[in-house]
Amino acid sequence: MISKIKVRELTIHFGKFRALNNLSLDIHENEILSIIGPANSGKTSFLRALNRLNDFEPQMKMSGSIRLDDKDIQTDIEAEELRKRVGMIFALPIPLPLSIHDNITYGPRLAGIHDKRRLDRIVEESLKAAYLWDEVKDRLRSSALKLSGGQQQRLCIARTLALKPDVILFDEPCSGLDPISTAKVEDSMMELRKSYTIVLVTNNTKQAARVGMRTAFFLTGELVEIDSTDRIFTAPSDSRTNDYIIGRFG
Repeated sequence: MISKIKVRELTIHFGKFRALNNLSLDIHENEILSIIGPANSGKTSFLRALNRLNDFEPQMKMSGSIRLDDKDIQTDIEAEELRKRVGMIFALPIPLPLSIHDNITYGPRLAGIHDKRRLDRIVEESLKAAYLWDEVKDRLRSSALKLSGGQQQRLCIARTLALKPDVILFDEPCSGLDPISTAKVEDSMMELRKSYTIVLVTNNTKQAARVGMRTAFFLTGELVEIDSTDRIFTAPSDSRTNDYIIGRFG
């Protein structure tokens, strides 16, 4: 397997609080890596480290390295460029107070794309990839704020795809969605894996089992184990992983 991201000896502090401790792992190209673990296990801190969102925290200190396509994301890639290449979908969808069409073209326009036909093509391709096109193709000029919560989340996925990232980070993307909307987001992730590398942080172990090719279990800021999803959920190496999966804690 080709490693898209290599993390080595990553330690992150927020003031005196240590969020991650000496964490090392590889994220493979075109895989969905599910990350599970209880609250305060470091999952989101890890995810935000991958596109340097933690940099906005004034008390954050980091040691170790993260390499994207063998380039150090701290020294070899500008933060703005990194965040184009490593997009993020948050737990709560945050559509812009614009039309559906303008939500998706906002990023490409900032990047200098103004040709109408090209922008229209980006809108259609992105919405299809996010499993939303058929539901909104006849109302692209209507407000994105009129969409349901599940539709807004898929719009945010489409908006991220419009910038043609290499990696997509999902931070609890279905935490506020109903089962039908959750299934559509998961279907989208499974299809996107063919073209993108995906990292999914989820508290829903069943979701991790459904979509993850590999799964990593975090606990108190440390990586307990990482393996194929089938093995993690049927024969984990560490008893703490099994205890978490069967619900003894977390």
